[in-house]
Amino acid sequence: MKQTRKFMSLSLVMMMVLLALAACGKNTAGTNAGGSSAAPTATPTATPAASVAPSASPSGGTTASGAKLEEIKKRGKLVAGVKFDTKLFGLKDPITNKVEGFDIDIAKALAKKIFGDESKLELKEVTSQTRIPMLNNGDIDMIIATMTINEERKQQVDFTDVYFKAGQSLLVKKGSPIKSIADVKKGTKVLGAKGSTSVKNIKEKAPECEVLEFANYQDAFTALKAGQGDVLTTDNAILYGMMKQDPNYVVVGDNFTDEPYGIAIKKGQTEFVTYVNAFLKEIKDNGTYDKTYEQWIGEKPKK
Repeated sequence: MKQTRKFMSLSLVMMMVLLALAACGKNTAGTNAGGSSAAPTATPTATPAASVAPSASPSGGTTASGAKLEEIKKRGKLVAGVKFDTKLFGLKDPITNKVEGFDIDIAKALAKKIFGDESKLELKEVTSQTRIPMLNNGDIDMIIATMTINEERKQQVDFTDVYFKAGQSLLVKKGSPIKSIADVKKGTKVLGAKGSTSVKNIKEKAPECEVLEFANYQDAFTALKAGQGDVLTTDNAILYGMMKQDPNYVVVGDNFTDEPYGIAIKKGQTEFVTYVNAFLKEIKDNGTYDKTYEQWIGEKPKK
């Protein structure tokens, strides 16, 4: 009997030891690198590849700047924001509905560079007020629309190298007493386009004048011809286009600002900016730029 009890006691001890060892094994398996116990978790499932791939941004751009050019190629056309109201740069013919000008030809040349076909281009109308919102909303790939490069705009968009050098001047009716910026004084009504740098500049150069702003340059020019103002101000190249439309109006005085035009591209698309800069250098080197400049502006570009 004693032997039986002794055997039972020994068996009980051995069972307790085995149970303790098993418990230790379980605790060791559930401890993470930090020493804390890990809660039991379900077997992880594989993450779908699409959930970690770069995605398009809500505004129509892409998270990777280098993907913009590929996006344009995949779409099969370049979408450029241009002016429809600016003679010499971007003006829509009301009869043919064609938009023509210097900026348009630059956009065509870029489309040809990308696709080998200048017709793979969609032109969307922008104004000085709508162009940046349209770019940032993804409605257009770039702005080619007599857009002056300045520090304020650099906070909102990225610019290419300068592709056209202009300067702000004044347009008046022949015989006007206004001959230069010095004649724009208190009581002078100056017409300009909303959202343009020219409106801001004239307020700084002639703070006592009265400035009337219009949706676009053609509306401002119509208002000048209707006698609603004394002078229209914007970049000289645009004013020369108005002179060609109506020789009763002339550009007067020297330029009183420098207005370097750049092609605007959505911020962060650095590789696309580099691509367009290389394109601009190429057309300047091969003579395409000079030919286009002379066709629309009527003289050789200043180097």
